Amino acid sequence: MTKDDCFQLGHITKTHGLNGEVVLFLDVDDPSEYEELDSVLIEVRGELTPYFIESSSINRDRAILALEDVETLEEAKKLINCPVWLPLDNLEQITDPDRFYYHEIIGYRIIDKTEGPLGTVTSVMAMPTQDLIAMDYRGQEMLIPINSAIVKTVDRAAKTLNVELPDGLLEVYLTDAGLPDDAVDGDADYDNDDKA
Repeated sequence: MTKDDCFQLGHITKTHGLNGEVVLFLDVDDPSEYEELDSVLIEVRGELTPYFIESSSINRDRAILALEDVETLEEAKKLINCPVWLPLDNLEQITDPDRFYYHEIIGYRIIDKTEGPLGTVTSVMAMPTQDLIAMDYRGQEMLIPINSAIVKTVDRAAKTLNVELPDGLLEVYLTDAGLPDDAVDGDADYDNDDKA
């Protein structure tokens, strides 16, 4: 199984106790949905390795895991900062056009209600105050806040994300890039689909 077949559940932040337990940060909307896991895939030196879970205890966005064959503090330390993955099969299908999983929109094209096609989603950043979509826009990274006032719908069939950007957001990025004012006009000939 490869990372293309999986989504990132979180990562291991530290050890817990002296018997090989680890603390898993759960980077998901509802950590309680993952209380009954039997196993996880841990990325160690670029390779996904399956680990069976002997016991787990979730508190908010942290889980203390006891993993089979990880029985000492030294073995647990080797897993610190390792990403933890689950197969995509573990995800519930979303049918609501207003909701999406962050991993699924990578590579989607951003279509603004006013400006039309803008660019391609390169990553999604979960931040403490506001999650952000990173988009490749005219050769530079642009950040779009994820909220219902801006991100309207996702079209999975067309692999597009429909947005309504606030007035002036595009201009801020173009001005920062040092482009002339006449470049800030939503040029209809521009088509950034080299990653789509």
